[in-house]
Amino acid sequence: MAHVLIVNPYATRVTEERVAAVEAQLPAGLTTVQTRGQGDATTLARELCPGVDAIYVFSGDGTFNEVLNGIDGSTPVGFIPGGGTSVLPRALGLSRDPVAAAAAVARGRTRRISLGRVDDRRFGFGAGLGIDAELVRRVDRLGRRPDGRRPGDAAFTREGLRTLAAHRFHLKPTMELVGIGRAAFVIAANCDPYTYAGRIGLRPAPRATFEGGIDLVAPERVRFAPIIGWWALGRGRAHLRGHDLDRVEIRCDRPLPLQVDGEDLGDVQTATLEAERDAVTVLI
Repeated sequence: MAHVLIVNPYATRVTEERVAAVEAQLPAGLTTVQTRGQGDATTLARELCPGVDAIYVFSGDGTFNEVLNGIDGSTPVGFIPGGGTSVLPRALGLSRDPVAAAAAVARGRTRRISLGRVDDRRFGFGAGLGIDAELVRRVDRLGRRPDGRRPGDAAFTREGLRTLAAHRFHLKPTMELVGIGRAAFVIAANCDPYTYAGRIGLRPAPRATFEGGIDLVAPERVRFAPIIGWWALGRGRAHLRGHDLDRVEIRCDRPLPLQVDGEDLGDVQTATLEAERDAVTVLI
């Protein structure tokens, strides 16, 4: 049986010692390959499928997303948390500890899940258009530390407040959801929680599941109290605009930032969100 471990050596919690500990939990005869740059994991996954029995990925959410965009629907994939947040494996119920997560996926239990898609890009847990993606971009612009790691939760919190301040804590309608209405921003959730702040799950779309379609959080307008921040004192209308949706078209008033699974995809003026049901097999 052929088993391959894809490792992003620059992910926040990946070290040589942890890679060795993760390898020790996975099946004998494992082949380990390391990514070298952006997009490398998609190419590797596409080349491996369907010729291997399972793919394991030890990385953060960016590399998880790349693998999702390279695998077919039949090759099982196990996500081992190596990033600062690692939303996808945690939302699938795996431990935050990479060694414990590796032991769990090595047992071979599988689950079929749906994915989301924005135009031609898949996402595992969520996508954002507008301020959500603007925050991702701001954090990316901070760059990486000398060891190659990305900024952590403290940087996201700080930049989140700065992003809201730049909008004067008032988000106005900036896009049209075709057949639904106007929105200040869009969060498309493929699961619950949507993301995490440390150990705390953030749940803007609590009914979203990996087995369903897309849940859409899209308030028409929002005012924030600057003392507390993002969700605590926000006020708006019609925050949840859709549950278990298959397709939504969005037309922006001007080019707005778009992110999938925490990866900045640049500015777009139109976007089509779709659910790809029963898309892949994951190891849990």
